[in-house]
Amino acid sequence: MAALDLEDVRVFVLVADLGGFTRAADSCGSTQAAVSQRVKRLELRLGRRLVDRTPRLVRLTAAGEDFLPRARALLAALERALAPPDAPVRRLSLGISDHVAGPEFPGLLRRLARHDPGLGLDVRIATSQDLLDMFDLGDLEAVVVRQDSRRRDGELLFEDGFGWFAAAEWRRMPDQPLPLVTLSTLCGIRSQAIRLLTARAIPWREAFVGGGTAAVAAAVEAGLGVAPLARRVAPPGLMDVERALGLPPLPVSPVMLHSRVSETRAVAALRLLAAAFRAGGNTGQV
Repeated sequence: MAALDLEDVRVFVLVADLGGFTRAADSCGSTQAAVSQRVKRLELRLGRRLVDRTPRLVRLTAAGEDFLPRARALLAALERALAPPDAPVRRLSLGISDHVAGPEFPGLLRRLARHDPGLGLDVRIATSQDLLDMFDLGDLEAVVVRQDSRRRDGELLFEDGFGWFAAAEWRRMPDQPLPLVTLSTLCGIRSQAIRLLTARAIPWREAFVGGGTAAVAAAVEAGLGVAPLARRVAPPGLMDVERALGLPPLPVSPVMLHSRVSETRAVAALRLLAAAFRAGGNTGQV
């Protein structure tokens, strides 16, 4: 059997991790056709089909599932062999907006760890404004945040839709202000929601202020009130009550990547992260 092209192996792992040729191409700065060709070449050299291709979905075959851990081990062994014995551990300092991370964040971290097990991660979850401030001060190398209207830099990852969410059994009390559940006063989504309510002369009161989207979601599930949340990250079981309550539509929010990363491994990891966010933003699931 002809020797394996390690770049073909690397591309196959990206296809498996990201679930598609286009997403893998986005991650490695290539084209869908080139990625597909590399996987086909790997399949020919191994003598078995690794990927089932359909118009809307890419799945590993049984042979692909069997080869995937071996492919990871091969790439990890190569990384260890090429690394200088005294090379310092490379770390990537990354900030992700609380409204962006969502319940799929563990899956993103799993993909990054599989992609480069030796890359250390320093991750901050905070409001977009706090993260942009840390980025501008040089405390973070890259941030994934909601677009700041005052900035013209950054790379668009996707656009996020928002809704007004409440527990399925929650009912608004007649003639009472809308009980609002939000993040801290620094949260841009909170400020936007309040401006819209005020413009429509809809009375509201602050029912709960949480330190993160997990706390906000818990308060909504507990029936404390209504929260403006990205539809992508709203927990299952919550109801979008915008129409039922006559609440103003929340605008779409662009999600941006700001980066000053230049080191090769960190750039590759960030490309993988960006591709996963783009894929999740288009499907509603990261």
